[in-house]
Amino acid sequence: MFQAALRAPDHLWLRPWRFLVVEGERREALGHVLLECLLRHDPDADEAVRAKALNAPLRAPLIIVVLATITEHPKVPAAEQRLSAGCAAHAILLAAEALGYSGVWRTGNPAYDPEVVAALGGSRDEEIVAFLYVGTRAGTAKTLPAMSTDDFVARW
Repeated sequence: MFQAALRAPDHLWLRPWRFLVVEGERREALGHVLLECLLRHDPDADEAVRAKALNAPLRAPLIIVVLATITEHPKVPAAEQRLSAGCAAHAILLAAEALGYSGVWRTGNPAYDPEVVAALGGSRDEEIVAFLYVGTRAGTAKTLPAMSTDDFVARW
């Protein structure tokens, strides 16, 4: 999965991504980080919402935190670096599916909270692009709505 991620488009080979693997008991520690984030944003959150944040990382055996490492560069704007990290995250999900696993991409307030980045050992020039929840699918896959390419593709 990580080898697939390393093939993401990467202008000038900045390699603007980093991956944190969270598994086992460390998922509980991540739950505490998510709970602290929730309480910063919503100090009056009820007990059910607090429990959901605390237990969220326990829903999958593996969580991969995808970080974009943003470097000041005259030819590669920060937006391109974020897109590259997003492509790396997507490659991980595609590889997981190809290997017979399932994955879900999550963000929410924790992804945009610099204190969460710091709690995970990230630096000021890093941003969370995704929390990828990876594991074996329980039950059947969610039915996705049918879409027509005609609705999204035009000739210029």
